[in-house]
Amino acid sequence: MAATRTKAEIEAEIAAARSRLAGNVEDLITAVHPQAVKTRAVNDAKDFVAGELNTARSQFVDDFGAVKWDRIAYLAAAVVGTFAFIGVVRSIVRR
Repeated sequence: MAATRTKAEIEAEIAAARSRLAGNVEDLITAVHPQAVKTRAVNDAKDFVAGELNTARSQFVDDFGAVKWDRIAYLAAAVVGTFAFIGVVRSIVRR
């Protein structure tokens, strides 16, 4: 047997549902507002760059802040080798 509700109870439930719906609509408007979207995108980009920078930094600095000279030497050798390769290729092409 279904419990019967009074008019006041039904009105109270409708008012509560209306209040919840208004709150949800406000949250939705806030979430899709262009300024909020821009702010989230900028923060996501900043977090991404910071993470990538920390990853790159960890390749050349250990946990204690000491420089990993062997990694720097490998990088320097790669840069010098790249320039040497470009120089050789340019001299061959110019002939």
